[in-house]
Amino acid sequence: MLKRLFKKEVFFILVILVFAAFSFRDFFRPGYFPMHDDLQMMRQLSMEKCFLDGQIPCRWVEDMGYGFGYPLFNFYPPLPYLVGQGIRLLGFEFTETVKLVFSLSLFVSGVGMYFLAKEFFGKIGGLISAVFYIWAPYHALDIYVRGAMNEAWALVFFPLILWTSYRLIIEKGRVGKWMVALALSWFGLFTSHNLMVIIFAPFFAVWILAFFWKEKKFTRLPHMFFSGILSLALAAFFTVPALVEQREVQVNTLISGYYDFSGHFVSIYQILVSRFWGYGPSVFGTDDGMAFPVGHFHWISSLAVGAFFLVRFLKKRKIDKALVAVSLMVAAGWFAAFMAHARSTPIWLTLGPIAFVQFPWRFLILTTLAFSFSAGALVLIFEKSKKILPFFVAVLLALLVVWNWEFFRVERMGPVTDEEKFSGEAWRLQQTAGIYDYLPNTARQAPQRPRQEMVESFTEGTSFSNEKQGTYWAEFEVEGSGDSLIRINILKFPGWKVFVDGEETEVFIPEDEHWGRMHINVPEGKRLVRAELFDTPVRKVSNWTSLIAWVGLGGYIVWRRKLL
Repeated sequence: MLKRLFKKEVFFILVILVFAAFSFRDFFRPGYFPMHDDLQMMRQLSMEKCFLDGQIPCRWVEDMGYGFGYPLFNFYPPLPYLVGQGIRLLGFEFTETVKLVFSLSLFVSGVGMYFLAKEFFGKIGGLISAVFYIWAPYHALDIYVRGAMNEAWALVFFPLILWTSYRLIIEKGRVGKWMVALALSWFGLFTSHNLMVIIFAPFFAVWILAFFWKEKKFTRLPHMFFSGILSLALAAFFTVPALVEQREVQVNTLISGYYDFSGHFVSIYQILVSRFWGYGPSVFGTDDGMAFPVGHFHWISSLAVGAFFLVRFLKKRKIDKALVAVSLMVAAGWFAAFMAHARSTPIWLTLGPIAFVQFPWRFLILTTLAFSFSAGALVLIFEKSKKILPFFVAVLLALLVVWNWEFFRVERMGPVTDEEKFSGEAWRLQQTAGIYDYLPNTARQAPQRPRQEMVESFTEGTSFSNEKQGTYWAEFEVEGSGDSLIRINILKFPGWKVFVDGEETEVFIPEDEHWGRMHINVPEGKRLVRAELFDTPVRKVSNWTSLIAWVGLGGYIVWRRKLL
């Protein structure tokens, strides 16, 4: 199915690739670039170490948390770094891998938008939507300013989810392939960005309900439900522990202080008018160092398309699929823009969980999706003037690229190598960055200095030898003339167990321990101590759920080879 689909669309996919290549042109240059979330290489390195150490799925990373360890991938979505690991297997350096994963997100997001918009506006309309999506200012903000890898990949799966759900509803024959495609699309979003699910899910619900009503296909509700269950099962290894075990970490730091949503609303001028572009931070108030434009071509085209469909409806009094889709998108786009403005504060205060979105301007990601899709409907204005259409499309896309060209560039590109990024001050900064995001509750405060030793003793006459450490384990020999109080310089977190000569021993945190490091008592003599992170019951059930789901899905695909 996929091979036939892409073979028929190869010309348009190549055109999208050309437009995408211009948007990530700076990544063809050697070196690396500064970004707000400058942990992309560190996360990729951590994922690679997990794979080499056999910690699959990866949950604990040994180098972060100032070297005391950190449950990063127990809570941080792993998909972009799994993609990056595939690129690493081809022999690319970490600096190039990060740029390639960003570039791939731009291209694939355009392809996904093309297939969605083509369903409603034809291939030319799909091409317009794809280029608008790639060249939306928010895309540039995510990649070149914020370095928001996971959010950039969320943009990939939005159109894929809408497309596959629509096809599942309208398909007249067997729908198994679309159930699987929708489940995989949701899996992609679940494992790309937790918070984007909060923003996108309500719109998705409205989308499918609207087309259930339009197509009178409520019999597809069970298929949609099964697809949802399958997607949850496929992603369970990550989503369930991330949800259930968040009580084990200090998530309150994610919505307080700088991350309090009330300080990050943006103005109408910033959203619709300003041409300012910067690489600074989002600050309290509207004197931000970064820009939040929706894109002049994007919001103007949404108004033009909205007006066109309103006039057409008043004339024909006919509700077709394009009218339903555009009406939903235009309304959602402007509502999302409203959610980024301070006037939406009562909604934010009423809906408590959306505080975890942190920055109201994140809702502009939905505006970007909606207005880019709607732009494809411009071709319908030229239904009776098809000779003008090619000229119009060429001029429109050329002007769009030229107008937004200056946004799609790095602030500067420096000759940074993997070795330089993973050593010295650069390494120290990456070890400490984001330390409060998922700091275990066992720590009353974050570590204040780098870890110097893997293990320490508070008892005289105690010595250590044969110290070894992996991503989820540590091992050493200890010898003392009496019982020894030992501190293992790894943060205590559910699942960590310590064994002395193969027998599990009690792990505790003394009253005077502020950083949450593990302590044990070791009997006199020479002893072998091993600390290891085991799966909690929640992780075990989640892992097995995902494994069974993936094996079952693989078996189904082999059985139904037409899916490929």
